[in-house]
Parts: sequence; C-alpha cells; structure tokens
Amino acid sequence: MTKNTGNQDRQPGALDNFKPLLIDVAVPLGSYYLFKDAFGMSTFAALAWSSVVPAVRTVWGLVKERTTNALAGLILVVNVVSLLLSFVSGDPRLMLAKDSGVSSTVAIAILFSVRFGKPMMTAGMKPFLVKGDAAKEAAWQRLMSGSAAGSAAFRSRERAFSLVWGLALLAECVVRAVGAYTIPVDTMVWLGSVILVAAMAIGVVVSGGLAVGPMERMLAAEVEACRTEQPAPALAA
Repeated sequence: MTKNTGNQDRQPGALDNFKPLLIDVAVPLGSYYLFKDAFGMSTFAALAWSSVVPAVRTVWGLVKERTTNALAGLILVVNVVSLLLSFVSGDPRLMLAKDSGVSSTVAIAILFSVRFGKPMMTAGMKPFLVKGDAAKEAAWQRLMSGSAAGSAAFRSRERAFSLVWGLALLAECVVRAVGAYTIPVDTMVWLGSVILVAAMAIGVVVSGGLAVGPMERMLAAEVEACRTEQPAPALAA
C-alpha cells in the first residue's frame, strides 16, 4: 500500500513556476508603483522601499549561495541611481518621465544579454516549462547543450523570449517618456500604469506564441525521443 507523501509528490503550481520572475522583476516594479501611486509616497521613498527585495536577494545570493542574481542586482542598481537622481529633480514632468527609468534599464540589459548569448529572462521562463519534471529537466539540458537534434531551434526560441520582453519594456519606456511631456500631468499619472500593464500583457501574448509554446512542444518531443531510444527492459526467464 502506498501512502501520499504530501509535498514530496506535489507538482509545482503556476505560482511556483513564475516565482523567480515574480521575485526579481514583478515585485520590485509592482511595489514601486504601489508605494508611489496607492500610498502616495514620494519617488524617493517608493524607490527606497521597493529596493528591499532585490537588495535581500542580491546579498543572499552572494553570502549564502555564492552566486550573483543578475536581475535582482540590476533592479537594485537602477533603484539606487534613481534615488540619487531624485535629489535633483523638481519638475513634475521629469518625475513622470523618470518613472520609466527602471523598466528601460531592465529592457536594455535584457537586449544586451540576448546579444551576448545569455538571455536574462530564461531564469523566469525555465521553471514554467520544466515544471519540476526530471525528464523535462534532462531534455532542457540536452537542448541547451547542443546535443539534441532541435538544439539550434530551441536556443533561437529562448533568445526570442528575452528579445520580446526587452522590446516590450523598451517600447513602454518610450511611450511613457513621450506621454510625460505631451499629455496633461493629471492624466499621465494614471495612464502610465495602464501603459505598463498593456506592455506586460503584450509581452505575455507575443512571447507565448513565439517562444513558450514552441519550446514546450520541443521539450515534449525531446522527452519522447529519449524514451523511444532507451532499450526495452529484458523479460524475466
């Protein structure tokens, strides 16, 4: 008789799959706008409080795991620079334009990471595709290492995922910056958040069609190919 081992057999849920991306990007960005727009904090205070999570993540990685978290570190650096700039900013339109500084810097960093062959958004996408499955994890490693037949196509889709998000965030930054100097301030205060949500929705839809969906099918095909290549177990005499 087998017993349910509880968490040992639990499959990761949607929140588990997206946790790295939520912690490194969504939480700092979302908390900044929450503190600033919902709680009425100053730009300086909102940036300071939204820096807590990336700061903890960065320090924890360096001290405990002996690794560096690129996204968390980037968000932290951008927030610190924005805090310093807040001392010299008094123009409300400049303040609105500066609100897009975090997303624009992240966007540029993502695009550079694609250019140099180390897409930053892969860390957030991989858990969603692998879902804690050992066979999919092994298939992922084969596809990424170049040892599988579909490796080139798989890596191309991986780069496309980060490219889409980099372009979406960069476009959001440009639209918000233009709006800050062409649209009434009172309107732009709430419209800026709408633009950000729209950019993220577009990023989800486009990256899903161009990268996530095809990569999911490639992983499934690689898992199946590995199973068919394994020799059948010998029958007992």
